[in-house]
Amino acid sequence: MSLGEKRYPEIRYPVLGGHKIRTARWLGTGEDNVRPLLFFNGIGANLEVAIPLGEAFTRRDIVTFDIPGVGRSPAPVLPYRPWQMARLARKMMDHYGYDQMDVMGVSWGGALAQQFAFQYQKRVGKLVLAATSPGITMIPGKWASLSKMTNPRRYIDPDYMRQHFKALYGDETGKADKHIMNLMPPSPRGYFYQMLAFSGWSSLPFLPFLKIPTLIMAGDQDSVVPLANAKLLKMALKYPELYVVKGAGHLFMVSRAREIVPVMREFFDRTDALKEPERFRAAHHAQPDRETPGSATVSAA
Repeated sequence: MSLGEKRYPEIRYPVLGGHKIRTARWLGTGEDNVRPLLFFNGIGANLEVAIPLGEAFTRRDIVTFDIPGVGRSPAPVLPYRPWQMARLARKMMDHYGYDQMDVMGVSWGGALAQQFAFQYQKRVGKLVLAATSPGITMIPGKWASLSKMTNPRRYIDPDYMRQHFKALYGDETGKADKHIMNLMPPSPRGYFYQMLAFSGWSSLPFLPFLKIPTLIMAGDQDSVVPLANAKLLKMALKYPELYVVKGAGHLFMVSRAREIVPVMREFFDRTDALKEPERFRAAHHAQPDRETPGSATVSAA
């Protein structure tokens, strides 16, 4: 995703809610008094995957962490539920002195971002959901992709990842090395707990109550989380807009960064309900679906 200068994060290991977690903060310039961005990663993904995000958005602080059992955060003793990980993220933001924030999540992290926004709605200005779904009520992806997603070997064996990259993500294999170089294997227990965490969970019951501007992004060739899930999220949310990345798979945040970053910047720069609630409500109108420039218009869901 990197479209900016090389930036190095501040790495710390605070103990929060009984968990020792590895956190990363890319400190921004603070220009225009922008809010920090809290980022939730995909399943099994360590915080290094967020490095391009930290380099692309230099005005704001970017904050993320390794979920317990992932990266260099020790594995938890007991399983957890989404609300517990959302609370852990809130404790992290409290620890660093952040009151309000924007939130972004990719794939598994997109589900956690929805949970966080629901629990702490008064603290969230904007929400970005990429390649994600409403949980158990999702439209499932291809079995060839989902069956390989459950195998942590993709984090351990680079050759396995390269061999199955297209089947796993729907993206071209030329992007594999860029993704692989930032990965480290999660612990088996940590990976299992991540898969278990969202069993029986769905965001559909609470999404209509979220009064947060939300940018939903999806690749139309995503074989893990099909585009239909993005349209389902849009139908449920109060202030949504959808951007479709044409010809892209599950990892479009990596493979199509030059297209995606400007879309996110434009979204973040708009007014919102936290800063100017009256102006936001007066100016808001239903947003038509958008897609990769030069392709046919996507019909509104």
